[in-house]
Amino acid sequence: MATILRNWSYRYQWLYDGISGLAALSVGGEGRLRQLALQGLTISKDTKVLDLCCGSGQVTQFLVKLSQNVTGLDASPLSLKRAQQNVPQAKYVEAFAEDMPFADNEFDVVHTSVALHEMEQQQLRQILQEVNRVLKPGGVFTLVDFHNPTNPLFLPGVWVFLLLFETHTAWQLLKTDLPALLTEIGFEVGEPKLYAGGSLQVIQAKK
Repeated sequence: MATILRNWSYRYQWLYDGISGLAALSVGGEGRLRQLALQGLTISKDTKVLDLCCGSGQVTQFLVKLSQNVTGLDASPLSLKRAQQNVPQAKYVEAFAEDMPFADNEFDVVHTSVALHEMEQQQLRQILQEVNRVLKPGGVFTLVDFHNPTNPLFLPGVWVFLLLFETHTAWQLLKTDLPALLTEIGFEVGEPKLYAGGSLQVIQAKK
């Protein structure tokens, strides 16, 4: 069931947007969800920003309002085609997040939104190491993704959503201590902020 629904949601933009919008109601809507990880950041027009696993540009559209130097990276040609149509102000690169074609110390900010739960554990570690590599010293990695709910009332909804639309990697992320993993890789990690009964976590980590 999850595989069919996942395939449909990625094939049909209207279905993906509908599912995403419904899930975002728990934090006040799609627009707020997509900007959760941007809160508290200082981004100017010259800030060099990487939108990692940018999809069809859901957060890129907000980033280009803050900076004139935004790059979106994704491994999906279809997603990048949609992103280019939706947010033509950004540059786009087709590549895997664990092997980015960028120089060391290139970006001031790296952002990713609800993407790390798609990764196997070794792949996740490789991606975080790559993020650390492409960030400038003092640069910030900011992310929002799933978290094991701290409010039991949110458990059934999260479990049903993951069963219908996600795979085993999402369940693995619920068991992963992301702050500890980021610290191990070399980041200075701030206190995570939890939303939607603890089912979403926002982490900002400095290189």
